[in-house]
Amino acid sequence: MNSPQPLISVVIPTYNRIHYLESALRSVLQQTYPNVEVIVADDHSPEDPTALIASFQDPRIRLRRNSQNLGNGPNIALAFQEAQGDYVASLNDDDTWDPHFLERLVQPLEAHPNLVAAFCDHYIMDGTGRVDEALSAENSQRWKRDRLPEGIHQPFWSIGLVDQSVSPASSALLRRSMIDWPELINVGVYWDYYLTYLACCKGYGAYYCPEKLTYYRIHENSETTQSGGKNAAAKIRKGRSGTFCYSQFLQDPNLQEHYSYFLRKWVEAKTTWGIGLLRAGELKEARTHLTEALGKQFNLRTFYALILSFIARSNSLNQANSASSYSGEVS
Repeated sequence: MNSPQPLISVVIPTYNRIHYLESALRSVLQQTYPNVEVIVADDHSPEDPTALIASFQDPRIRLRRNSQNLGNGPNIALAFQEAQGDYVASLNDDDTWDPHFLERLVQPLEAHPNLVAAFCDHYIMDGTGRVDEALSAENSQRWKRDRLPEGIHQPFWSIGLVDQSVSPASSALLRRSMIDWPELINVGVYWDYYLTYLACCKGYGAYYCPEKLTYYRIHENSETTQSGGKNAAAKIRKGRSGTFCYSQFLQDPNLQEHYSYFLRKWVEAKTTWGIGLLRAGELKEARTHLTEALGKQFNLRTFYALILSFIARSNSLNQANSASSYSGEVS
């Protein structure tokens, strides 16, 4: 007699993107692996997704709707803590999965109890769902997945935190019992990057599947686009969360061989935080972060932004924008 399939919990964090959420949900319900629970974690959207979820008439879906807006990090962290599955996966509300995503990634986890994660490559698509093959290939190269051998990697600190080949926001399946979920609650928008840290920090292994089983959507309203552009609030969220992550990594004795890398990234994150504050007109607080960053390591972008903080008026956002464009900053 065959043993029952383990339960997989799928968490879909969402905020006011019902037109994309429907596609994300449909891609989960069409998985060839059927034993799933789906937690839609709505962060108090003005556009209530209750009717959309009811329209699927599928008992595997449940809505977790916050009574107030908590932000992306706490929203998904709380949803993860409610998951009941042996394995958990996240799917951004604007992304979708290939029908074989869960079936393909659960196999190595079932076969190897010492693995904490299985992850895959992904396509890049635009706001309309059109796949960009060239950008997809470029993305794989950027995060070194194009040269990463299929199979088990243990430990995977370098792959996960330096190369950043793992994308748990939409392209990984995790063994729930091996993650310290409460530690995720205060991370902020870098929750997926920190989740990679929580997965690899104890020395467990990960399995890489080179197939592109996820469709990652890039559009003007995504957090990645907003934080890489001129949105001051998004820039502050990105800088604050990045600073938290890199501070933790710098203190971990397992990561000391990468200390110089994480120090450089900490300075970049502090600078991003400072530039966001500069754009928001919070000049005094911006100077604090920029001065701290320069005190750790010289960075031309940081130096330029600090100079601007002394000559800019509180509403002079154009000058703050120059600090970012001067360095060729990208998200």
